Amino acid sequence: MRDVDHKPASPARTDWFVRGLSQLVGGPAGRFATVKRDRFWTPVRVVLALACLVIALNWLQKSPCMDGAWVDNVQYKKGCYTDVLALYYAEHLSDGMIPYVDFPVEYPVLTGAFMGLLGLPVHALGVKNPAINQAMLFYNVNAVVLGILGVATVGILLALRRRRPWDAALLACAPAMLVTATVNWDLLVLCLAAAAMLFWARRKPVWAGVFLGLAVAAKFYPLLMVGPLVLLVIRTLRMPPRDEASGGRVAAFWAHNPPLRHALTTISVALLTWAAINGPVWFFWRESWNRFWDLNSTRGVDWGTLWYIGAHFPLGGDRYGIPFFQNIAGNVDTLNFAYLLLFVLCCAGIAALTFLAPRRPRLAALAFLVLAAFLITGKVWSQQYVLWLIPLAVLARPRWGAFLAWQAAEIGYFIAFYGELLGASGGKQAFPEWVFVTASGLRLGTLAVLCGFVVRDILKPREDIVRDTYADDPDGGVLDGAEDATWVARLAGTGPDQLLQREDDGVPVLAPVDAEAVARSGGGALPRGAGDPVA
Repeated sequence: MRDVDHKPASPARTDWFVRGLSQLVGGPAGRFATVKRDRFWTPVRVVLALACLVIALNWLQKSPCMDGAWVDNVQYKKGCYTDVLALYYAEHLSDGMIPYVDFPVEYPVLTGAFMGLLGLPVHALGVKNPAINQAMLFYNVNAVVLGILGVATVGILLALRRRRPWDAALLACAPAMLVTATVNWDLLVLCLAAAAMLFWARRKPVWAGVFLGLAVAAKFYPLLMVGPLVLLVIRTLRMPPRDEASGGRVAAFWAHNPPLRHALTTISVALLTWAAINGPVWFFWRESWNRFWDLNSTRGVDWGTLWYIGAHFPLGGDRYGIPFFQNIAGNVDTLNFAYLLLFVLCCAGIAALTFLAPRRPRLAALAFLVLAAFLITGKVWSQQYVLWLIPLAVLARPRWGAFLAWQAAEIGYFIAFYGELLGASGGKQAFPEWVFVTASGLRLGTLAVLCGFVVRDILKPREDIVRDTYADDPDGGVLDGAEDATWVARLAGTGPDQLLQREDDGVPVLAPVDAEAVARSGGGALPRGAGDPVA
């Protein structure tokens, strides 16, 4: 079945939060209501228009800082600080230096190349025309390019959710997007990582590998998507029947496991792509290439992290800080060990969840959990890192209530963070320390709650709203509709030839899902009754 044959899912009917808001305009349209549809303003175009609007509003929000004349801490008072402007000078692009060649950049190679590609022509133009404000021009050029990448990312989510176009509005209208879109160059890696997911979903493992390699070359975090992919592939590994092993067991095993073939192809191509980008810099300018790794290994506790909250937790009166966390924060080696250990334990729990779930988790859900665990346990959680999570949160659990609660907490943190920076920069203290610690805790707590909802949806597949529209996993590519391994079926209590065979919460399943039929249909919606609970 083609996606265009299906009526787009309406959040006013499927999401309690949106349904409640719709009461302000008369409630959701009735099932048999006659609605005059605008041929131009389709859901896709509305969502893309909203994305353009939010990007434009971000430009306005940063406009007080565009001239680079940051007098009297205006960048903190008005919350318009952006690394793009600050690093034009700090990374010596203003002096015409080539990233890595003339000066070691603190970012991975592709991000540094992106900075140089836009910054060096601006510098050259400024040399010929001294009246030009180079920093302002550099920011505006970056804002335009990053804005295009941001809208493109929304477009990619629309392509991944053709039957649920309104889900992409969560990204397009995300409050955190409005205030952090151009704080750094994260929209570059966001677009590359989303493209990798789209190509994987379209069963094009080579192109998925190319874009995954590009994404990891721009920022490290997309590498974390490999772990969930490997776990899901392991869940599908099956030994071939003996009568098919006549040409050799290895060949038969390889032929019998297309998810494994696709995954290894994607990972191999990603590694080659990453090496092709990093290799020349590593070979010719090793010290500059090491800058990113050295900085991250020696970096201490950053603002707003779990470790910062513990080290500055209000204990009453003028007393702040739990001694255990203060001791860890005071030793970088201990800190590195502690946060890596905690992250590994979280990953072990996610791995157990993958194999014990009654139905194979969706790729986006696992990727969201791993990335969220990485930020919650990590020693660095910069304000713009929220952009990493939003697309995966939209794909993992496109429900508005918990999402907007988390986004509200992010906005609260954004305000408190700039108040904290104002005091740390010698200005008047905007808030007491406990306000910033509380805002940091709310950001962490709401994200943890959102993770809890995703885990619940994995353990109770009937709660997964995406599977109300799609039969299995629209982001899974060759994993979509794939059969579970026999040992996983025994472990999770499901049969190997169906996606859900046992009772869920005591509700009997009417009929098993034919996995081969799902695969043939490209993950299309199943006929009514197949795999549906008995009413």
